Amino acid sequence: MAPGSMSELQLSIHHRAGDFTLQAAQTLPLQGVTALFGPSGSGKTTVLDAIAGQRDDLDSVELTVDGQCWQSATHCVPPWRRGIGYVFQDARLFPHLDVAGNLAYAEQRAFGTAPSRSEVSQWLGITELQSRPVQSLSAGQQQRVAIARALLRGPRLLLLDEPLANLDRSAASECLACLQRVARESATPMIYVSHQIEEVCAIADHLVMLDHGRVTACGPLLELASSLDTQLAMEDNAAALLDVEVGEQDAQYGLTELRVAEQSLWVSATSVRQRLRRLRIPARDVSICREPPVSSSILNVLPVTITDIRDLGPAHCLLRLGLQEQFLLARITRRSRDQLALREGDKVYAQIKSTALLGDEGP
Repeated sequence: MAPGSMSELQLSIHHRAGDFTLQAAQTLPLQGVTALFGPSGSGKTTVLDAIAGQRDDLDSVELTVDGQCWQSATHCVPPWRRGIGYVFQDARLFPHLDVAGNLAYAEQRAFGTAPSRSEVSQWLGITELQSRPVQSLSAGQQQRVAIARALLRGPRLLLLDEPLANLDRSAASECLACLQRVARESATPMIYVSHQIEEVCAIADHLVMLDHGRVTACGPLLELASSLDTQLAMEDNAAALLDVEVGEQDAQYGLTELRVAEQSLWVSATSVRQRLRRLRIPARDVSICREPPVSSSILNVLPVTITDIRDLGPAHCLLRLGLQEQFLLARITRRSRDQLALREGDKVYAQIKSTALLGDEGP
C-alpha cells in the first residue's frame, strides 16, 4: 500500500494495570495529523504502542486499518509488517553512523515509496548536516534527523510520541515548524501524542482527547477548540482557533493584517508569510462590548453573534462567538455578563488585544 493511501483506522483497546484502566474504541481518519491529547498517564503512549504492535501484554486489542485486520483475538500482523514509522522522545540514532549513514539505513529498508532524501532534508532543515557525526548534533538537530529517518522508510503511518518533550523552547519551536512543513508537503498520515495544547493546536487537524484512560472528545480540531463541551473549555488557557489569510503589512508600526470572515485582525509581526495560517486566540484575551468602542487602544474589534454561554463556576463564564463559519471564545465574569444582559443570539463586538494573538506561521 502506498504512503497516504490509508483512509481510516479503527481501534478498540482494553487494558487494566493496577488501578488504571484504558478503554478506548475509536475510528481515526488517516489523513493529515491526528493528535492524541491528554495529561501524563492518560494512556496516549499505550495507544500508539498498540497501533505499532509493540505491546503483547494488553488485555484486548482490535485494530483494522483501511479494512485490513492488523490485530484481533486470533490474528496479529507483526510490527515489522505494519509499515509504521515511530519517532520517540529521544532520537535513538545510530551513534556509529553519521547523519547520511542514518538516513541511508532507512532508505535501504523502506516499506514503500518514500520522498527523496533531498526533499526530506529540506523540510527538516538538515541538508547541511549530512557529514556530521550524530554525537556532534544538538538535541533539536538529532530529533529532526530521527524524523527524517522515519520518513525515508516510506511508512504507511508515522507515529510521534511527544517528539518535542526533551527539547528546549527554541529547539522545540524550530522542530515544530519543520513538522508543520512535513505535514504540508508529505502524504504520510501522522498520529501525534502531546500533553501541550499549544503544540497540538499548531499541527493537528483532528483531535482525540484522553483522560484517565477514556476518550472524552474526538473530532476536527477547529471544532473542538471552540466547543464549550470539552475539558479544553474548562482550562484557564482555553482558546479558539481561526483559519486566516495574510493581508498587508504595516512596517511603520510593526504589524501585519490577517483576514478572517471579511474582517481584519492586526498582529504584532512584520515577517508573516503570504499564505493561509492558523491563529490561536486565548479566551481570556477577548472582551465584549455592546457598541463599537470609541477612542480605544484596542485595534481588533470584530462583530460577532453569541451562540452559546456556559458558566465556569461562581465567578466566570465562557461565551462562544460566531464569526460567519468560525468561532471565537471569550472568558468574562458572570457579573459582566449580567450587567450587559448578554443572551444567546445577541449581536455584540469582540475586542482582541494584538499582543495576545499568537499565530502558527510555520517554516
